[in-house]
Amino acid sequence: MSTFLVKLREQPWLWAFVGTIAMWLATSLVTGAQGSGQVLSAAFSFATFFVIVAIGQMFVITLGPGNVDLSIPACMTLAGTVAMKLMAGSDGMILVGLLAAIGCGFAVGIFNFALIRLLSIPPIIATLSASFLIQSSAIAYNRGLRVKPPAALAEFTTTRIGGIPVLAIAVMLLAIVMHIVLTRTVYGRSVLAIGQNSKAAFLAGIRVERIRFATYVLSAVFAATCGYFLAGFSGGAALNMGEEYLLASIAVVVIGGSSVAGGYSNVPGLWGAALFLFLMVTMLNTFGASAGLRLIMTGLIIIVVITLAGGRKR
Repeated sequence: MSTFLVKLREQPWLWAFVGTIAMWLATSLVTGAQGSGQVLSAAFSFATFFVIVAIGQMFVITLGPGNVDLSIPACMTLAGTVAMKLMAGSDGMILVGLLAAIGCGFAVGIFNFALIRLLSIPPIIATLSASFLIQSSAIAYNRGLRVKPPAALAEFTTTRIGGIPVLAIAVMLLAIVMHIVLTRTVYGRSVLAIGQNSKAAFLAGIRVERIRFATYVLSAVFAATCGYFLAGFSGGAALNMGEEYLLASIAVVVIGGSSVAGGYSNVPGLWGAALFLFLMVTMLNTFGASAGLRLIMTGLIIIVVITLAGGRKR
């Protein structure tokens, strides 16, 4: 048993869940445990969307220093907007809308990698530049309209079983699959190898650029899928729907125990980190912190946690 506890303590994702429990307990103590169940249920609802985008971002960051996808918010907006307008509130068009959103993700991923590979632009600059073009496309296509999602899609994104959202359960299963992809498949191990040493990976026979291409497309597809479900959850696509997911997607990855230097990542920590971020804001609201103080405290806590959680060396 002691050996098990020692191994458990060494898991980088453990501290994200410890922080989550601490935040929930602190909130429960202040409120006298009133509504603590509802708070936890809401945490799962909103953390679900953080986890979806963080999975794609995690694979990109795992590729090594300099690799990050800053086009996630714009991709979410474009995919959500296109899907909602195509579905036009019709339940019969739900699958078409999902495929259209995924198609937007593929296009964004390909465009991002084209800027990186063909024009030799650093990923952080390439994806940031792409985000302006993608966001502009969403604005031109949306024209200020807010189309309501189909009733069946809205119901799916808000339905709960035992207080846990159905969408959260689905994303938990997705996280398990992606954990297997990362640790047990040739693609996942290639991503890890490239993050540890790209030159050594190339000499070992790994097609580095193909893996990078697939990873940036994967990230965009996850962002687009998140935009699709977020639009269904929030009652339609909005032009600012992805704003909070830019830095949050990076924070969730690092707080969850992945290395900012690349080459080491884990999926379980994403859930702990996403729940932690939501409950942290909830706790500050419970303590009656003003909007300004809440933002300051949130930023400081994130900096401290990222510093502690991201200390793993390459």
